[in-house]
Amino acid sequence: MALLKASFLQMSKRFLLQCGACWKPGSKLSVHTSPKMPPCDFTPEKCEYQPYDNILKIRKQNFSPLMSTYFQKPLLLHQGYMQWLFDHEGRRYLDLFSGILTISVGHCHPKVTAAAQKQLGLLWHTSPVFLHPAVHEYAEKLIALFPEPLKVIFFTNSGSEANDMAMLMARSHSQNVDIISFRGAYHGTSPYTFGLTNVGAYKPRIDRGSSCQTTMCPDVFRGPWGGSQCRDSLVQTNRKCDCTPGCCKAKNQYIEEFKTTLHTVVAKEIAGFFAEPIQGVNGVVQYPKEFLKEAYQLVKERGGVYISDEVQTGFGRLGTHFWGFQSHGVLPDIVTMAKGIGNGFPMSAVVTTPEIASSFTKKVNHFNTFAGNPMGGVIGSAVLDAIKEDGLQENSHETGSYMLLKLAKLRDEFEIVGDVRGKGLMIGIEMVQDQDSRKPLPLKEMNLIHEDCKDMGIIIGRGGLFTQTFRVAPPMCITKQEADFAVEVFHSALRRHMEKRAKGNL
Repeated sequence: MALLKASFLQMSKRFLLQCGACWKPGSKLSVHTSPKMPPCDFTPEKCEYQPYDNILKIRKQNFSPLMSTYFQKPLLLHQGYMQWLFDHEGRRYLDLFSGILTISVGHCHPKVTAAAQKQLGLLWHTSPVFLHPAVHEYAEKLIALFPEPLKVIFFTNSGSEANDMAMLMARSHSQNVDIISFRGAYHGTSPYTFGLTNVGAYKPRIDRGSSCQTTMCPDVFRGPWGGSQCRDSLVQTNRKCDCTPGCCKAKNQYIEEFKTTLHTVVAKEIAGFFAEPIQGVNGVVQYPKEFLKEAYQLVKERGGVYISDEVQTGFGRLGTHFWGFQSHGVLPDIVTMAKGIGNGFPMSAVVTTPEIASSFTKKVNHFNTFAGNPMGGVIGSAVLDAIKEDGLQENSHETGSYMLLKLAKLRDEFEIVGDVRGKGLMIGIEMVQDQDSRKPLPLKEMNLIHEDCKDMGIIIGRGGLFTQTFRVAPPMCITKQEADFAVEVFHSALRRHMEKRAKGNL
């Protein structure tokens, strides 16, 4: 009888541990229940693909080995609806990464889907040598969202291609070659844009875009300077700051570093300066207020142009403005965009001034087969309509601010949460070994937290030079109720992780 009782107790402990329980000898069993997922009024179709193992085999044998996946057991996704994703077994997940900030208005948004389906039955493709109303009407609608003199558009297919073209524009217009970008910047992985991208994991061991120079990223959390009044965000760093209102000493220090770059590694005249309004791949890094405005003035004095990479920050995601550059009070010479422009449809664009467009086309005979694509015009137009009609920029501001402030509270509770930052629905949670040292949390621990969040029903992104930052950028239709669920899941994952840490189980 005693043996049966002991066996039952051991089985109970094992069961509770598998269900999220935390038990240690001499203490009462405490069960961690997973947060309750909000309801969803969508039922996915039954998955009738090949078996999971067959898909995985194809992936390993026939795909590029560089195409890595999230999670120990990669997710096989089957269907999506607005902010929700469903895997091949019907499990539901709240998508907090939007296919790497690509789903802007929601997976299979009804308005966008209906517009695409209608056009599919009419005409898929022409090319720029023909006219089609959908492309021209979309161009007019998109250009209306830009201030003067940004009024000429070039359609392309991806963010890398858009940035490639912007580099050519800058060089042809200025007749100079040197282009500056931040350390930690990601602007694509084409042969040309490899020179702009400064994240070590993406740097090839072969020749890449030449005459591209790096400058220090003005990161007020991880950089040498920064404090509690530096960035344009509802949440500031916990670093001490002796700045006064209207005078950011960190910004001044980073501007001095930028001047050093101009004096040492580039020619007296340069082609341009590339910058994301907020760095995406590097972990939602924000610069000191007024930095971009002053940096651009320095670039202008050297004959260069400013290119704003809006691939991740554009189309209302930051909430306060439709384009990220507007939040910095600066007017770029060239703007590139992709990802959210088509809500998952592969398209991109470059917008510039008539003057730059003219000097570019005099030197470069550029042609793009898909630039006159009716499908792109219809889908891009439907995305703009959805953003406006559904109030998604406003929701990004309201729900994003709500979520950001709730996530920021985690710094007070967990020593491994070093920084929470962002604007609208573009949020970064930087994880550290401890808040004093700010050393990145080891990859093994990041992976464990990441897996735990997935198991409880949220898909969250990763970023940072050391993969130490969780990236939160859901479709812009997410609700406050769903934001609450996401924060609860992340809180639960951190609590479980700290308990494992305390027991030495990592």
